Amino acid sequence: MALSGSMRQGWHGDEYLVLFTDREATAASDGYRIVDMLPGYQIVGLRGWDDFIVRNSDGGQFTVPTVPCDPKYLQPYQLPAPQSELTPDERFTNRIKWYTTPIVFGGDPNRGENVTWVTHDQHVKLVGLWNKQYRDLTPDGG
Repeated sequence: MALSGSMRQGWHGDEYLVLFTDREATAASDGYRIVDMLPGYQIVGLRGWDDFIVRNSDGGQFTVPTVPCDPKYLQPYQLPAPQSELTPDERFTNRIKWYTTPIVFGGDPNRGENVTWVTHDQHVKLVGLWNKQYRDLTPDGG
């Protein structure tokens, strides 16, 4: 997934956000194959590393876990205003927190050895792998 680097990322209150430009949103949606998991939605960002921020064709905004990325977990969400400042944090720039064993598969969110930091490209691959496993193991296909 080629991101141009013009995405906005940083803290907005207590949430760490990564917000994609329109071009990046298209690339992210293609890379994550969001159409396979959430037909009619586009990824517009990440919230707190664990959730996608998505937009439907009517412009509605929602969050959904990256794993499992399942329509039943969609929650309404309001993006910050475009002119809102995000407070940069160099510790997290261009890095995404990842649970080695995702929580839905029994991973502990509070155990240090279950957390690693990955690139956006690695995140795309991991999200795809674990969502496929989720769909394969879930009786209704997710």
